[in-house]
Amino acid sequence: MAAAATSVNVLKLQVCLVLVSMLVIAPKCTKAAMTCGQVVNSLTPCITYVANGGAVPPECCNGVRTIYNAARTTDDRQTVCKCMKQAINGVPYTGFNLGLAAGLPGKCGVNIPYQISPSIDCDRVK
Repeated sequence: MAAAATSVNVLKLQVCLVLVSMLVIAPKCTKAAMTCGQVVNSLTPCITYVANGGAVPPECCNGVRTIYNAARTTDDRQTVCKCMKQAINGVPYTGFNLGLAAGLPGKCGVNIPYQISPSIDCDRVK
């Protein structure tokens, strides 16, 4: 039974990590090339916060800002969005986790021009 609970928690953390990365698909003007691996690596320090709350680790905000600054083109932002949507497909998450993930940009000093949602239309991300 404990293994099943741990597995569910791991899935929730993965979903939250994906949602957090949605936060950083804000508009930029210059060219860059984003990959799913870069997003995951940059946002891994956010997992504990998104799962449990508390203080946002400085490494988490560094990752949020790194992705925000690197996702410079529309293609990059849409790629990040689609990667996250693919990862979140079929994985359960709670409103608590989503709320923490959605609040990360503000806590990390990043402003994004859209509502964070698992139902975001990635083709509309500019």
